Amino acid sequence: MNEPKKLHEEKAEGKTIGDFVAEDYRSAGVFEKYGIDFCCGGNVAFSAACRQKGVDPTQILQEIEAAKTEPVARSENFAAWELPFLADYIVTVHHGYIKENIGQIVSHTRKIAEVHGPRHPELTEIAALFDRVAADLTAHLREEEEIFFPALKQADSARTAGKKLEQQDADAMRRNLEILRREHEEVGDRVHAIRRLAKDFAVPGDACNTYTVTYKKLKEFEDDLHKHVHLENNILFLKAERYLVPPRA
Repeated sequence: MNEPKKLHEEKAEGKTIGDFVAEDYRSAGVFEKYGIDFCCGGNVAFSAACRQKGVDPTQILQEIEAAKTEPVARSENFAAWELPFLADYIVTVHHGYIKENIGQIVSHTRKIAEVHGPRHPELTEIAALFDRVAADLTAHLREEEEIFFPALKQADSARTAGKKLEQQDADAMRRNLEILRREHEEVGDRVHAIRRLAKDFAVPGDACNTYTVTYKKLKEFEDDLHKHVHLENNILFLKAERYLVPPRA
């Protein structure tokens, strides 16, 4: 067996895309390069994701190894963070980003659909999709901030104190996790649909400044959402299940 093939088999056996990115966030850039979803699609096996995209897994693994030679900021070692700290970070950074930007993006997508829609009918679909994304995310953030994250912090405090989580509380957290994951998938599907309709955010020749800015903001929004959902699906939620939620009796 040649060395690159052996590297592929040893490094990737049993791993999902999310496992790679949770271990080292520098691998996210490699997956993004090949259009491999590491957030909502993070539970897909590495080998299956490579087959779906028609890319050489050995090549990707080599690029991941190369990416790991770049210095990593201590502040991005998310997997090592305590659960309450990670939850607060998500609220401050990613929830904060959404709340600050989502209204403006809704306004811009509607405006360019109205002005340029006759020549670019995809803009009407993009505006409708983003309206749904905005509504769903607004409810989703409220659910996390008012219900799930407080319950997670309470459960973590109980664990630290050596106490077991009551079964009814564990069941409630388990249900919340299922709902939150499903909502991530639904929002992720709509964001991916927006990218397809926008042809990877390529700005047409007749675009005005608002059109250009809107596509830039949609791309920025997607990038932030990828990191946001990755931190929750592949790190926070998995650690919550592992350390806080006991198995059903």
